[in-house]
Amino acid sequence: MKTPMNPDYTQAHFIVWGSDLVPYGPVELPTLISWVKDERVTGDTWVFLGQDQNWQKAAQIPELQLFFRTEARVLPDVLSGRKQSLDLKPGALRRIKILATLSDEQIERFIRYMEIEAVPQWKVVVKQGEHGDTMYLILDGELRVRTIVAGKETTLTTLSIGDFFGDISLFDRGPRSADVVANTDATLLKISSAAFDRLAAEAPDVATPFLVAIGKTLSARIRADNRRYENSVRMLQKI
Repeated sequence: MKTPMNPDYTQAHFIVWGSDLVPYGPVELPTLISWVKDERVTGDTWVFLGQDQNWQKAAQIPELQLFFRTEARVLPDVLSGRKQSLDLKPGALRRIKILATLSDEQIERFIRYMEIEAVPQWKVVVKQGEHGDTMYLILDGELRVRTIVAGKETTLTTLSIGDFFGDISLFDRGPRSADVVANTDATLLKISSAAFDRLAAEAPDVATPFLVAIGKTLSARIRADNRRYENSVRMLQKI
């Protein structure tokens, strides 16, 4: 990675190398710290130190190490899969689309009803035909939804950070309509139907926008399926 040549970069400023491969800055330390808190900068983000004229990962910068040491203490508990009062930041959960409209305070209350599950690659998280009562939200990783007919696998869709699955079983506790398999190691946030019932009773102001967001997503899926069905019918009529 090359050293920036702009004269501003030689001052006591910082340049952040974004995930889109674009440098952002120069910014001063307070701004950089705010980006860390908002999770725009992670421990693995490359940052150029104007005063030292070199690049370092954010977690290696002395002024930022306190923030990443805090994350390191939280992570083992989060990945343990044990139900607890989770120390997840609202910013991390905003990557999940159906939580985007909740306030920080609502998200903090919402996660009290959740569990974290660390899923290894290739694990079948839900199996077609089995009854379930749990909905999953994807914090990290990639999973595929598949069905197997006559011994042949067909991938229906691929899910990644911000997506969710298992929502129907949350309400009817019926059989799963497809397998969901982890393509990579993944971290999931899950809520059982019993936990959701408690959420609805104890925090309706959180449960209601959560349900509305699920409904909007399901409506979009139904409309997309209807368009695909309509297009298929039109193609058959032309044959």
